Amino acid sequence: MTRLRAAVLIPAADYPEDHAWAFDAEAAALEGAGIEVVARRWTDPAAEDGVDLVLPLTAWGYHARQSEWLSLLDRLETAPVATLNPVALLRWNSDKAYLAELSDAGVPTVPTIVVDALDEAALAAARARFQATELVVKPPVSAAAHGTYRLAMGDAVPAAVAGQRMLVQPFQRGIALRGELSLMVFGGAYSHAIVKYPKPGDFRVQPHLGGRDEPVEAPPEAIALARAALAATPAAAAYARVDMIADEDGDWRIMELELIEPALWLPRAPGSAERFATAIRAQAEQILAQR
Repeated sequence: MTRLRAAVLIPAADYPEDHAWAFDAEAAALEGAGIEVVARRWTDPAAEDGVDLVLPLTAWGYHARQSEWLSLLDRLETAPVATLNPVALLRWNSDKAYLAELSDAGVPTVPTIVVDALDEAALAAARARFQATELVVKPPVSAAAHGTYRLAMGDAVPAAVAGQRMLVQPFQRGIALRGELSLMVFGGAYSHAIVKYPKPGDFRVQPHLGGRDEPVEAPPEAIALARAALAATPAAAAYARVDMIADEDGDWRIMELELIEPALWLPRAPGSAERFATAIRAQAEQILAQR
């Protein structure tokens, strides 16, 4: 087995959250597949030096330093290394406006519009278009529910995001009942899933906001939707987390595709670490063989 050396990207030094719980599990899986792992901060101007492979698996905080992130992608585009997921996919996935593109391609998604400057007129137009009294607004470049608000009829535009480019969606009531389903897909094959629930009275499922999660077996129709969504992206993903929710009719709709630095819950599913590392190694070797 050829020994590969991989830079697994980690957060900048001033990033406040612990990343070790994700990095350690993913690094152990890769080492088990014969991939030597070195941790590099994604903000390091030489993050890609001296390795065969770059993996932005824990490049957390890129949404707050977008120009630096895009500069890194520009470098990786011409660097003599394999980058997974591919740079074209990372760039596309960096802005959640891709949800509108997926919808235009016929992939069922949570209805989404992108507004250049969020104001009261934009909210009124969205309510009319969606026939919805409650909306959710979120930045197109964000993580961990940062800048995300639920707005009832009569609520004003939050001052923190007024005038900003934002996504606007109808509020999905099913999230409190059925949760948000996350499917992990490695090398195009479904691996495992979890379901995430918000705390009572909230709609955000992130753990730091009181959300909880549990392993679940994804239904066939959800797996089929995940595959259809990934097939509509600009390049093949070695790893992916596909987040979706059931609408009021019980049909699954894509909420997000997480193709940059998703939590993958490898310790929660036996065999998933091996599936993950095998997919990474196979795609990396394919790219390097073509260089």
